[in-house]
Amino acid sequence: MFAALHFPPIDNLVKWPAYFGEGTFYAYNKIALISTLAVVIPAVLFLLAKRDMVPSGLQNVVEGTVEFVEKQVVMSAIGPDGLKYLPLLLSIFLFVFFGNIFEVIPTFQMPANARMANPMVLAAVAWATFIGVGIKSQGFSGFMKSSLFPPGVPKALYILVTPIEFLSTFLLRPFGLAVRLFANMLAGHILLVTFGVLCIALWQKTILAVVLPFSFATLVGLTGFEVMVSVIQAFVFSLLTAVYISLSMHAHH
Repeated sequence: MFAALHFPPIDNLVKWPAYFGEGTFYAYNKIALISTLAVVIPAVLFLLAKRDMVPSGLQNVVEGTVEFVEKQVVMSAIGPDGLKYLPLLLSIFLFVFFGNIFEVIPTFQMPANARMANPMVLAAVAWATFIGVGIKSQGFSGFMKSSLFPPGVPKALYILVTPIEFLSTFLLRPFGLAVRLFANMLAGHILLVTFGVLCIALWQKTILAVVLPFSFATLVGLTGFEVMVSVIQAFVFSLLTAVYISLSMHAHH
């Protein structure tokens, strides 16, 4: 007799009971805990690395991370003028990464960014930043003009182009940032759960157990893939934020 394959309801994959404060505005659940750790862990690592008088493995990792964000995000997207935004972009990169990587950590096995709240807050920070940078660099009227009235477009077409530019710049940018991160992490989480449930079902005493090694190997491979995705999504989010800041710093010519 074949073992039944029971896939958990989708609510069980993305909703977690509160550790305390259930049903209140101060409810604190696993997602909140992971988000807290995503703030605390980088801070502790940087403090420990700073205390090392002699270069160590931890210090090299921390310095390598800072150098990676500086060169691959700030310098490539903004240039030297963007170095003042390095702390912000580094913080975004680390918060997204550590929020993602808990997907493959035993007992947690859930990326905080598979819930929409974190991506929305990060996207709101990026949105407020590039608007603030644009107004500071170009002035309010200059920023709105460069954002809504791109040069080289016949004036008669502005009636069509300007609403599209408004939606693209002020609504779709933050929405795209949030949805891209959320959708990728949720899809990866569901994929890992699917193969995890499959391995559990095949482990039971059925003739299908002969294919368990293949399913388990796939699960291991997907776990490694999700580690890479965690890094890539952190990089993409911080890079796009840097690109939007760069676009706001300079008027289109």
